[in-house]
Parts: sequence; C-alpha cells; structure tokens
Amino acid sequence: MQLTHFTDLGLRVLMYLSHPHDDAPVTISEIATRFAVSRNHLVKVVHFMAQQGWLITTRGKGGGLALAYAVGDYRLGTIIRQLEGITALIDCAEPPCSLRSGCQLKYILDEALSGFFTVLDRYTLADTVRAPTGDAIAILHRLGSSALPRT
Repeated sequence: MQLTHFTDLGLRVLMYLSHPHDDAPVTISEIATRFAVSRNHLVKVVHFMAQQGWLITTRGKGGGLALAYAVGDYRLGTIIRQLEGITALIDCAEPPCSLRSGCQLKYILDEALSGFFTVLDRYTLADTVRAPTGDAIAILHRLGSSALPRT
C-alpha cells in the first residue's frame, strides 16, 4: 500500500507546523518552498485540513497557518484515514464481483487494513517529530523568511 501525494503533503504540513515559530506566521508559500512542492497542490491540502479542524488559518497580510491542537492530540491513524479517504481496500459490489459470495480476499484485506490503522493509532504527531526529525524541521525554520521568494 502506498499513501497518496496528498497525504504525504498533509503529514509534512502538520510536522512543519509542529515546530514553534514565534517570529512570523508560517505561510503556504514558505512550506511549498521548504519542501520543494507545488504551492497550488499545497493550497488544496491545507484547505482540506482546515475543513477538518486540524489547522487554524488566517488570511491576509500577517496571516498564516498554525496547528489547532497540541501535537500529541493528532493521531496518525485518524489523520491518514481522513487524508486518504480510505474505507476499504477493495469494493466487491462495484463492479459486481462474481466471487463475492465465496471469496475470502475482502475479509483478509479488511483485517490487514484494520491492523495497519491500529498500529498508526498508537502514534501521534508528537512521535513523528522527535529527534532527529524535529531537529531537521528546526533547521528548515531557521532558513528564515529572507531565503524565501516573494509571492
């Protein structure tokens, strides 16, 4: 199983915002530059996460992004379920599968998916930003706004 680029960016945003940033608000442009990703795609990700209530967004001059909760309150399983929109790995009903009545594949895949999320639910955003990751995020923040192109 491979997570989508959307989920990857969502997790990166949350991790980046987990670092204290008292000097200036964190912007989408800043994050896009730091991770060398499309600003337009990042806008969609941030919008989705703000709709989920995970981010506080402030528009306009001096605006930016911030986490809505403490880093320990973000469960990875919950975040990834929402970002991926995963309910099942396969859909036996559409298109209708002729093996559906006697097939064990869906049961096995559902059990595996449940186990995957059970493990992820044991971890929080705080776990993802422990050293050395947190140190790398701090370095990204220290690059300073002077290194960012004006957009």
